[in-house]
Amino acid sequence: MRRALGAAGLTAAALCLSCLPATATTGPAHHRPGPPPAPRASVWLTTADDSEQLSPQQPVAFRSGGSDLTTITVDPSRTYQRMDGFGGALTDSSAAVLSRLPGAARDSAMRKLFDPRQGIGISFLRQPVGSSDFTAAAAHYTYDDMPAGQTDFGLRHFSIAHDQQQILPLLRQAERLNPQLTVLATPWSPPAWMKDSDSLVGGHLKDDPAVYQAYARYLVKFVQAYRAADVPVDYLTVQNEPQNRAPNAYPGTDLPVQQEAKVIEALGPLLRVASPGTKILAYDHNWTTHPDDIATAERLGEDPQTDYPYEILDGPAAKWVAGTAYHCYSGDPSAQSALHDAHPDKGIWFTECSGSHGATDTPAEIFRGTLTWHARTITVGTTRNWAKSVADWNLALDPAGGPHNGGCDTCTALLTVGPDGTVTTNAEYSTIGHLSKFVKPGAVRIASTSYGATGWNGQLTDVAFRNPDGSTALVVHNENDDPHSFTVAVGGRSFDYTLPGGALATFTWPASDQLRSTAHQLDLSGATATASPAGQGPAAVLTDDDGTTRWTSGAAQAPGQYVQLDLGRRTAFRQVALDSGDNLGDYGRGWRLSVSDDGTHWSDVASGAGTGQLTGVDLRRTTSARYLRVTQTGTAGSWWSLADIRLYR
Repeated sequence: MRRALGAAGLTAAALCLSCLPATATTGPAHHRPGPPPAPRASVWLTTADDSEQLSPQQPVAFRSGGSDLTTITVDPSRTYQRMDGFGGALTDSSAAVLSRLPGAARDSAMRKLFDPRQGIGISFLRQPVGSSDFTAAAAHYTYDDMPAGQTDFGLRHFSIAHDQQQILPLLRQAERLNPQLTVLATPWSPPAWMKDSDSLVGGHLKDDPAVYQAYARYLVKFVQAYRAADVPVDYLTVQNEPQNRAPNAYPGTDLPVQQEAKVIEALGPLLRVASPGTKILAYDHNWTTHPDDIATAERLGEDPQTDYPYEILDGPAAKWVAGTAYHCYSGDPSAQSALHDAHPDKGIWFTECSGSHGATDTPAEIFRGTLTWHARTITVGTTRNWAKSVADWNLALDPAGGPHNGGCDTCTALLTVGPDGTVTTNAEYSTIGHLSKFVKPGAVRIASTSYGATGWNGQLTDVAFRNPDGSTALVVHNENDDPHSFTVAVGGRSFDYTLPGGALATFTWPASDQLRSTAHQLDLSGATATASPAGQGPAAVLTDDDGTTRWTSGAAQAPGQYVQLDLGRRTAFRQVALDSGDNLGDYGRGWRLSVSDDGTHWSDVASGAGTGQLTGVDLRRTTSARYLRVTQTGTAGSWWSLADIRLYR
């Protein structure tokens, strides 16, 4: 809606200020074409009670204007990382349970996983190099196992024959179903003869240049063998979870930073010659060092190396590294953004997280708990923090969460394959599918305002992407147990939707001239903010472009309260958005917008009454100033909150 603001001719609107639609010039009435149909968004929904799983809903049409609801503003002009894909791991266990199915049922399960039309179009796989804890075999294995006391530095006994039985045929089928599939490979252990423990379980790689070279050649031979088997490897890490110093009866290696760097420096030159398209990723472990790993390191007298990925990227091995891989079992996704800020030239890939459950959890509790945690932390949390991939763990397991050989006995998978051949889709099928089915390889994440937090704050969290064909996919999760109504706004148009409590939805719409914007949001990272009263929460959050943080007055709304921005220099802008965050009662009941060049002499440029979470101010003409002040002119018993002030030109 718009309100005239007197002689100044200013306009305020409670909508996303991307831009106002252009006015078209038309001919005589009898030649005037009808208006083009309004763009429509398709909707797919998964509910926390499992009554809907990736179920298509009635499309919703965009309209002009906005609303007083919480508004998710999508801004395609602001772009972030390019996506490789989404999926999981075709572990030895997953291959075993899928291979037990009759041919037609197995093909159906594979289509559910990999077919972009009939299934969720998985586009990223993380493949174990040898055995992991999810191994159906009675004994763990690598591709060059030798009797105790013997070595094979010439790698004459290297063979991927084990994988030729079940894993590689399924991988080739996956490649046929989705030719855009990306494969990352990860070893859980080098062959035992390369380790000081002489065991696949635990121990270190021997600190010997000949061993580093042998291990690097072993990994190159794996990449070459898989390529010869028609499964190209796009990315390679050198050790799964290198800080897991005491794996529970399954392959693992305590690989300190110095040793990982030596392996990478040996591997990089070899890989560049043998398979230049295969890139190396570092670390492949948790967002933060797990407390158990720190305790084990201290017990062993080792340095816990809590800055592991930074140490790799700060050292000489970094020249061979495309980026860093992360897991979900300690910390939160903000660690990815911190590393990106320190090394913006290196990528971030998220490569493992497993659903899990307590011993007494019911199926309904498992589904709901997995859906809601993964939705906010993995589906949205990792991608909003620069991840180019999202991979869960097993693609398929049996009803007991196996077979497995050591390791996790409470893990779940995307699919459960029953002994009678039934195939059930689990919560992870939806949390990955809401991305993989709609966000295509090569898509770019675009800006969208989000209000939910990975630590749970009961609000709306979301992430948006522009696909290579120009279409948009917006994934929204309602963290709250109650239904939540909201508006999605882009290019001066919007639609409303109500999402059930705990639900996850994907909205898609094609490229449309009606949704384009000519307004560009200004970068306020160099601005400073102050407030009177000081209130609660630092005023600096007003310019952090993060809807999860907010400043609030800490007192009832009263005339004279204000927030003020110092933009650092004289800055031109034409539109202002006052976003109170997902706290609908805290919007400013009245406001006045003033500007100044010196912070002392002020000119009023707009005023109005707020009606909802997002107040947009269109100044009609460009205004230039160094300082911007928003003064409260209304009265209300509720506090005055602001999550962000955004300027557009």
